[in-house]
Amino acid sequence: MTSRRFPGEEEELIVPSSKDSVLMSQEEIMKAVKNATPRQSETENFHRIAGFGIGMASLLMENVLSYPFIIFRRQCQVNHQAHRYHLQPFSVIQVIVRLQRQHGFVTMWKGISSAFVVQGIGLGSETILGEVTPLPKEIHSYSTAKQLAGHVALKALAITISTPFLSASLVESVQSDIASDKPGVLDCVKEGFTRLAGMGTPQTTRLLPMYLLVPPTIIHGLSKYLITSFVQYSYLAVVRRGLKSKRDSGDGLQPRSMLDAFFPELVASFLGNLTADCILYPLETVLARLHIQGTRTIIDNTDLGHGVIPVSTKYEGMMQCFRAIQEGEGVEGLFKGFGALILQYALHAAILKVTHVIFIRICEELAAREHDSHESQE
Repeated sequence: MTSRRFPGEEEELIVPSSKDSVLMSQEEIMKAVKNATPRQSETENFHRIAGFGIGMASLLMENVLSYPFIIFRRQCQVNHQAHRYHLQPFSVIQVIVRLQRQHGFVTMWKGISSAFVVQGIGLGSETILGEVTPLPKEIHSYSTAKQLAGHVALKALAITISTPFLSASLVESVQSDIASDKPGVLDCVKEGFTRLAGMGTPQTTRLLPMYLLVPPTIIHGLSKYLITSFVQYSYLAVVRRGLKSKRDSGDGLQPRSMLDAFFPELVASFLGNLTADCILYPLETVLARLHIQGTRTIIDNTDLGHGVIPVSTKYEGMMQCFRAIQEGEGVEGLFKGFGALILQYALHAAILKVTHVIFIRICEELAAREHDSHESQE
């Protein structure tokens, strides 16, 4: 700060120069920013943590909390002797409660470790194939038809590799705890290699060879992937179009929070999986019966909730299985256990809604605190 002496004045009057005024203003701004930054950083960190938490909640829902409904619907699908089809959710809860009373609470989570192992094998296969082959692991909106075909071929190869282990995982998930010992974490890998070694199984046995199981498994896997991707892309395109119209009208330049940027992805995934599972449910029923056939599996009685039933079928292939179910059990036989699917996605939707509401409430409280703090500083 410089000094200026005015003529006729006995004392020095200190007057700040323009340069000193700028420095003082900068200091005040930096001080205000320093005071405001922790609050802003805290809010941004909360948004990131909350978005991550919502994603983990959705992942937990898909793979853990909804697993009992997946197990029950599989048991219904392979139970060719069942008289109750459980097409609506009300009868499902009653039988699940009875099964848990009989076998214990964890009975509806049997085979969950093998399910994660199969997912890991599928993802690992895609990664390795993407590295050692020219087939693209990822595609985007600008990908060519050749790249898209290569990506689909990569998915088909990964499904082929994981098919034997999928068969072993299905057996673990539907077999009754009364009629079998609890399998180990990696037992599905051992059983998968055993099943793979039986590729040349004679046609006189009921156990279908792998070359008959791979085609319908690929059809189901690719169909689910394509339907899910299409629904996700369509939903996100609608959301982006809505955001673009808001920007054009001046209502908002960016999403309000990390939630608004991240939550549509979760909703798109939810809608994609729901649509694919509903459309492909008959094919899933056929696929489950083909994989289980000849494994001497004993399942729980899905009619009463107590007792066991042996799975004894003799299908020759996918189309013959379709016809046999329609002739012997009616068209509704292809949708056995559909009520469990309704409960599965109803619970998933409820968890997404609850986490969304909780996050919004917390964001509103943080915004109110920031507003009060800003007014007190002024």
